[in-house]
Amino acid sequence: MRIGKQILSETLRGVLLIFGVSLIAFLLITKAPIDPLVSYIGTNSTLTQETKDEIIEYWGLNDPLPERFVTWVNHAVHGDLGQSITYKRPVIDVIRERMVYSFVLMLLAWVLSGILGFLIGVAAGMRPGGVFDRITKVFCLVLKSAPTFWLGLIFLTVFAVQLGWFPLGMAVPMGKLAADVTIWDRIYHLILPVLTLTVVNISEVVLYTRQKVTEIMGSDFILYARARGETRGQLVRRHVLRNVALPAITIHFAAFSELFGGMALAENVFAYPGIGTATTAAAVNADVPLLLGIALFSAIFVFVGNLLANILYGVFDPRIQEAGYERK
Repeated sequence: MRIGKQILSETLRGVLLIFGVSLIAFLLITKAPIDPLVSYIGTNSTLTQETKDEIIEYWGLNDPLPERFVTWVNHAVHGDLGQSITYKRPVIDVIRERMVYSFVLMLLAWVLSGILGFLIGVAAGMRPGGVFDRITKVFCLVLKSAPTFWLGLIFLTVFAVQLGWFPLGMAVPMGKLAADVTIWDRIYHLILPVLTLTVVNISEVVLYTRQKVTEIMGSDFILYARARGETRGQLVRRHVLRNVALPAITIHFAAFSELFGGMALAENVFAYPGIGTATTAAAVNADVPLLLGIALFSAIFVFVGNLLANILYGVFDPRIQEAGYERK
């Protein structure tokens, strides 16, 4: 019952959030120095002024801004996000096709950064001040200040250009028929983008987990457990992992939106055909329908991720749910 109320409350907040994002995106894009008509017909168009006026009338470009926004929202609710100028296809089809690639990339990077970050954080926190701990802290602090595209370019230069271990980009080999593309081909092209996103997003989990492990190892109950003769492995299994798992999951879910933003940069570096490259193409070509569609979809995607995180918090630790309702 409480989970149902929580889902309903979060959904109502999400609807308001998505509406606000849509309104801001619509205002920013429509007020930008972009002429939708010029973007559609090109700068060297030979259409007559009468034909241009008909297109303007058909699109409602002369209508008041509030009326245009209401019309766009009405179409969006019914699944019609318009026609992409860049890809000459419905926006919803472009997003659906590109999101499959982006989702696989984000999911792999999210899982790997969470698992590796947790393990490294535990190992570093078990021996605070040691050589491994100091190296880990320096490594993570450097990563937190490193831009995603910079790391991607380094990996691309070293592993693809100089060593030749991996392809330069794309999701499949160039010149290969779709029917001949194997799963290994797709995995092979995913390695460098996934590696980039994993390295970029691992530092937050490592540092947070390390800090929690250090606090736990200095607590009184760990001192008591050592006095009982428990080994380091027993301390980790019985006390550390149990108390660190939930905070690590919490911080990892909180970084979900950052992963979404980093994904767009990584895709452009590796020419990976996901939402990120579609966004860049839409911006370059002043593709207003696609830009609005991607803004709307991005807000929905991040909201769903945060909603799942809030639900899982209550499942993993009912005390979080109890506290939330006591505050209300």
